[in-house]
Amino acid sequence: MKLIKRFDNQFAEVVKMIHQARYNAIKNVNTELVKLYWNIGEYISRKLESAEWGDAVVDHLADYIQIKHPEFKGFTRRGLYRMRQFYEIYHQKEIVSALLTQISWTNHLLILSKTNTKEEREFYLTLSIKEKYSSRELERQIDSGYYERAVLSKKKVSPVVTQIHPDITNAFKDTYVLDFLNLPKTYSEKDLQQSIVSNLKDFILEFGKDFAFIGQEYRIQVGKNDYFIDLLFFHRGLKCLTMLELKIDDFKPEYLGKLNFYLEALDRDIKKVDENPSVGIILCKSKDDEVVEYALSRNLSPALVAEYKTKLIPKKVLQKKLHELFLLNEPNKEHKK
Repeated sequence: MKLIKRFDNQFAEVVKMIHQARYNAIKNVNTELVKLYWNIGEYISRKLESAEWGDAVVDHLADYIQIKHPEFKGFTRRGLYRMRQFYEIYHQKEIVSALLTQISWTNHLLILSKTNTKEEREFYLTLSIKEKYSSRELERQIDSGYYERAVLSKKKVSPVVTQIHPDITNAFKDTYVLDFLNLPKTYSEKDLQQSIVSNLKDFILEFGKDFAFIGQEYRIQVGKNDYFIDLLFFHRGLKCLTMLELKIDDFKPEYLGKLNFYLEALDRDIKKVDENPSVGIILCKSKDDEVVEYALSRNLSPALVAEYKTKLIPKKVLQKKLHELFLLNEPNKEHKK
């Protein structure tokens, strides 16, 4: 055991190499599979386009593969249709098609079956690559209407935030869906905080994988007094401490005073020299956007206000709101004449 302990760090390097090789092998298999399905989709599409084949021929192809090669899985009529759809949707977009092998075929199937527009498809494709989503994680984001929420978002941030963190609006959402918390009808801020910590993996999936958890009830000392921040994270992308103040009611302007105090304490006493100024989020049960805008307009700290929902927002409701937004922004037909 002493010998093993002596070489522990070096042995860990070997294990790291094994993990990396296994990851690369899986990644290469996925790349080849996606390329195969693309090529089959292209072959079928071209045969149908030239009228050399009819739809019935595709059915016969599926039967042929199942009879001759039952060991080949996924080449059913439905599977072949998805391959054809996969090729036809993306083949004219060179930039997009270059990204296709970066996510799994299962994730592609989720995007194909659960999205309605090219904008939505490309949104989830890019998001899957950036966040390295598993199929379960991607499905959860689609089902929670992440795309619709992102488009409908009315992010309100203090002016100083965008000066310090130009990319901050891409790092946070206007509304967070915390349906996994299983909170009772009546709950306290302490209950909300504890439930988030107990479901931290799902919480970080909703907030973004760049968040690293630092602590709950994080203590800071100013003068002779102790103060406690509800939740403290570090955001790897923004390279800054990110604190969350949890509220179980509507946003109130006075909440900003406490947040600013905590941010000042973090930057003076906790932030490291090479880190960016800390960001604070007030996470409320609800908010009035006009009140938030007024409250933040002269606020000098990097502050944001977001709301949370404890139940999934029905996707049909989000899609209806999105449709109304598009209609509102559509050029007036009378002016076109």
